[in-house]
Amino acid sequence: MVGILTSVKNIQVNYTENKATVLPGYTPGLGFFGSTKPTLGFIFGSQDDIRFEAAKNGWLTNYPNFNQNFTQTVSKTLNMTANVDLFPDFKIDLTADRTYIDNFSEQYDVTNGLYNSRSPYNFGNFNISTVLIKTAFARSDENYSAPFEELKTNRLVVADRLAQNFYGGSEIPRYGDAANPIPGPDDPNYKIYVANQGYPIGFGKNSQAVLLPSFLAAYSGSNASGVSLDAFRNIPIPNWVIKYSGLMRYTFFKEKFKRFSMQSSYKASYTVNSFRSNFEYDKAPSGYDKDGNLFTDAGGNLFSKVLISNINLVEQFNPLLRLDFEMKNSVKILAEMKKDRALSMSFDNNLLTEVRGLEYVFGFGYRIKDVIFSSKLADNPSGIIKSDINIKADVSYRNSQTIVRYLDYNNNELSGGQNIWSAKLTADYSFSKNLTIIFYYHHAFSKAVISTSFPITNIRGGFTMRYNFGN
Repeated sequence: MVGILTSVKNIQVNYTENKATVLPGYTPGLGFFGSTKPTLGFIFGSQDDIRFEAAKNGWLTNYPNFNQNFTQTVSKTLNMTANVDLFPDFKIDLTADRTYIDNFSEQYDVTNGLYNSRSPYNFGNFNISTVLIKTAFARSDENYSAPFEELKTNRLVVADRLAQNFYGGSEIPRYGDAANPIPGPDDPNYKIYVANQGYPIGFGKNSQAVLLPSFLAAYSGSNASGVSLDAFRNIPIPNWVIKYSGLMRYTFFKEKFKRFSMQSSYKASYTVNSFRSNFEYDKAPSGYDKDGNLFTDAGGNLFSKVLISNINLVEQFNPLLRLDFEMKNSVKILAEMKKDRALSMSFDNNLLTEVRGLEYVFGFGYRIKDVIFSSKLADNPSGIIKSDINIKADVSYRNSQTIVRYLDYNNNELSGGQNIWSAKLTADYSFSKNLTIIFYYHHAFSKAVISTSFPITNIRGGFTMRYNFGN
């Protein structure tokens, strides 16, 4: 119990925040010893807004064709690690990280000491560690995907939550209800009403604001009624590496093995490759135009504050399980299984691209001791070389598939992937402490899962002489 309570041996937290401001068009000279303008705080790194103060004091250019951008950059990185020893020879390494980068840029001009902002614009990217293990082993092939079907179901739940926040306590208007019946086929809104029937008006099934939380909830195994509606998560979820070598404490393993260890690791991340300001949102931040009508896009959805082209979820079991041991007779065995998947949800065309991989590796090693050769390469007067032949052989098989899933209609398409067999054999022998001869043979065969690609075989073999200059 004491060991469990004190199992956390080490915790390390690193947080880095970088901010930068570039103010072009600044006219006063700095002088030999520098300057305290525009403010002393700014000179020492403060990121307080100094644009308007600088313009009021006449320190910014009023050249009419000036076109350089005022920019501000914020970068926030959080890294956390922890080492946990639950009991002897059982170690867990935890890692969590979060990165947020936001860039602000705008052009400006100055009139009568007033700073005028022109076309302000934000863009950046985001990454955070997460856990997707609840759906890692769910059925997902070119015919059916349980998480993908959950994604479709989640959309209405998320849309209702968004509509409740937007409309408040009033009744939520829906496409195709009694107050908003489906118009005739000649009406320009006919397709919108038919496609989104039953969904809240302004929050259709293909809205970015609806799809993003629905996607994260489905593939993380979370409840759509409680998932965060924000695209940016604040708290990273730790990933792990688990190592266990405690079997060597038992008599059977002591008698048979020199070493015996097991390992498993898990890593997953959620990434927003790029986000940017939505100028259409700025026209009506409240969601209503000046006439009191909903301000929506061509699909009938309210504009999101930021535009996101796609988001990625990446998961890796590297390895899912690894057994590594060496027996008393010098036989070495390595067996491992790896599993990975990458999911990319595009909001431009409502496509989900899923790349799945599964790999098996079996390694064999053996050391033939005290092999004797008579050669002039010997570094002793007798001309006798006595060394070990170290043999290693690895066989692996990897299956990968790329599946494209369509949200707008039921169609899953197998668009790529391959089956790869690989065999590697190496043997090395030391003729002296400086000279080593290595024999190698590598054989790889790959066959694509689609018929438009050819099978490929690669074979490499030969000898390598390695001479080490020095003692």
